[in-house]
Amino acid sequence: MATDAPDAAASPSSTLTNSYGTAVLFMLGAITVLPCMNVLARYLSADYSTTQIVWARYTGHLLFALVLFMPKYGIGLLRAQKPGVHIIRSVLMFCCTCMFFLAVRYIEVPTASAINFTSPIIVTALAVPFLGEKVGIRRWIAVLIGFCGALIIIRPGGAESHWAMFLVIGTAFFYAVYQVLTRKYASSDSAETSITYIALIGALITSVALPFDYRIPDNATDCGLFVLTGFLGGLGHFFVIKAFRLGEASLLSPINYGQLLMATLLTFLIFGTLPDAMTWLGAGIIVGSGLYITYRETQKARSRKLAAGAVAADH
Repeated sequence: MATDAPDAAASPSSTLTNSYGTAVLFMLGAITVLPCMNVLARYLSADYSTTQIVWARYTGHLLFALVLFMPKYGIGLLRAQKPGVHIIRSVLMFCCTCMFFLAVRYIEVPTASAINFTSPIIVTALAVPFLGEKVGIRRWIAVLIGFCGALIIIRPGGAESHWAMFLVIGTAFFYAVYQVLTRKYASSDSAETSITYIALIGALITSVALPFDYRIPDNATDCGLFVLTGFLGGLGHFFVIKAFRLGEASLLSPINYGQLLMATLLTFLIFGTLPDAMTWLGAGIIVGSGLYITYRETQKARSRKLAAGAVAADH
């Protein structure tokens, strides 16, 4: 296709624009694929155990990673400078998946997804003791407001409350710890190595438990759905990694909240249900708090960069 723009190699701004555009496309792919995986997990949970569904998710993810990355990296794909950190992070991610998939056996995916978006809020709280970061009063207020949004959805003691909602709080907490570890122990290991470790650890753990909690799929359709769940898990994780490699979190994080809309649409089309007004209200409060925290963190990061640049210029 012809264009009036100069050649990308001669135009850094054009290259940057293209990178951000590609990052957005990857993120849009992620917010489409991951809710599909979660809705499939809920659908399969009507007839199959959580263990079997989680096994399919991680085994499919592992096969996806090996097929995609092994030709380029070979056995070096599994060589890591800090394998212990990768294992801990992978176990945390495994716990997240188990609790979330167990929760959606009992509550709708949009409700679980909304509660799960408290994770960035929890990261802000954990960053103080574990990363030594300073959090201002405005971000602390946003954290408190975000948790109020979660309470509006959960409605402890109310008729609409369900114990599975607290499983999603656990999911959000473990994912927040995963993110804090990623920040604190970031190494030169590639994203491909990270994604493969996550899949490998999850597949190994569930393969040990699977013989005790397994049911042969009833038909070819269910077999296909198990395969699709694993493929979507690997593909969605890959899309997220590619997106954040090419674009800034401040640009991509707001798009990530689109998972709520996709999960709601898919749940309505497949199960014929929609979140109630209180769930929408709580979800809106959580999203608003998360976006504000992202905005404030971005502002702080830019201020630090400007300060560092000024110091460098003085020298």
